[in-house]
Amino acid sequence: MRIKHIVIATAVLVSVSSFAQKDELKALKKIYAKDIPSANDVAEYRANLDKLTPLATEEGDVVYANFYKSMLPILQIASYGTSVTPAQIASAYSFKSINDLAIGLNATLDYEKKTGKKIYTDDINETITSYKPLMVNIAVELVNAKKNKEAADVLYAIYQLDKKDQDKLFYAAYYATNAKDYEKALNYYKELKALNYTGEGTVYVATNKISKKEETFSSKTERDLFIKTGTHEKPRDEKLESKRGEIYKNIALILVDAGKVDEAKAAVAAARKENPNDTSLIITEADLFLKVNDVENYKRLVNEALEKEPNNVDLVYNLGVVSSNANKLDDAEKYYKKALELDPNYFNANLNLAELKLRADEKFVTEMNKLGTSEKDNKRYEVIKAEREKNFKFVLPYLEKAVELKADDEAARKTLLSVYNALDMTDKYKALKAKN
Repeated sequence: MRIKHIVIATAVLVSVSSFAQKDELKALKKIYAKDIPSANDVAEYRANLDKLTPLATEEGDVVYANFYKSMLPILQIASYGTSVTPAQIASAYSFKSINDLAIGLNATLDYEKKTGKKIYTDDINETITSYKPLMVNIAVELVNAKKNKEAADVLYAIYQLDKKDQDKLFYAAYYATNAKDYEKALNYYKELKALNYTGEGTVYVATNKISKKEETFSSKTERDLFIKTGTHEKPRDEKLESKRGEIYKNIALILVDAGKVDEAKAAVAAARKENPNDTSLIITEADLFLKVNDVENYKRLVNEALEKEPNNVDLVYNLGVVSSNANKLDDAEKYYKKALELDPNYFNANLNLAELKLRADEKFVTEMNKLGTSEKDNKRYEVIKAEREKNFKFVLPYLEKAVELKADDEAARKTLLSVYNALDMTDKYKALKAKN
């Protein structure tokens, strides 16, 4: 009898625990359903979460316990009502909370798909649509604060929330690379490769009449609506080129950095086999051979790329960048000049050619400062001074063109001001300075 009594007592205890668990779930569901919960509601919500977590054991209860837990930051933001501030939003969100949200919501979606009972599926999809822009803003703020690792983590969490938005995965990989978090970056790039992501598309841009700054819109329809209402002007479409080459290049470079040169070569070779006419991949392979000082293969690939597209200005310009990064300055100058022959208004080619030639200035200044006051040194000083002035005059038209094309580019303006100053072009210096 005692044994039987003990079993019954245990069953009663389990039953009480189950009822308590259901009470917490009901309380959470009730508070969650409120449009604008109060601060007391949020406190009660937290308390019920704390009670529920150790009690939830069945699959459904665990899923919904984690769902309610992941939604806590959103509930907290909702409690501030329409007066919510950016600081309050920032305090509610962190990488962990966004990551937990992605895990909790995705687990709930999967569970409801499996059971066929869509209790929160529609609500979750609406939540992702509504709150995703806030999360993107948090990522942007982290980028602006140069917190690349944190930005990458947030962007990856956003991608986990909305896997249709593969652009977020690309930028997560990009900022992870900038943060030198190569293991994560490599995983993200490999996932992009598996998805066959290219990033090609069109960006719809218009200028805000008040701020005078260009803004990007999600669609042509949205952009045209703002034009029609009169808040924006100067609409333009910007074509996004394929990022496939960049993805394979970064995979290769990360592998090279890890000492896996053969694996890097194999990755690029496989990519080229799948996409034999993709010139961006030819540049990627050329860049890889430069990294390992294989000059002959580098030259072979450069010639192959130019044979395919001799008048592709972006290709020619990129070859200039690759050559410049490899310190092959004569090649770089040749490609930048060729790019400008094809398109004199190519901003980056104008600026990069000027920067390339200005690298010699350090050598001029160093030698001039080492000279003494003897007659021989004075003559040498005048020779170097003339060479330096000649170099400044060479870069001047390229810098002026760059500033003409992009007046708000700080690097171009500062460099041009320095050259004006060095050439004693006081009037032009003052005129440009006044435009600041």
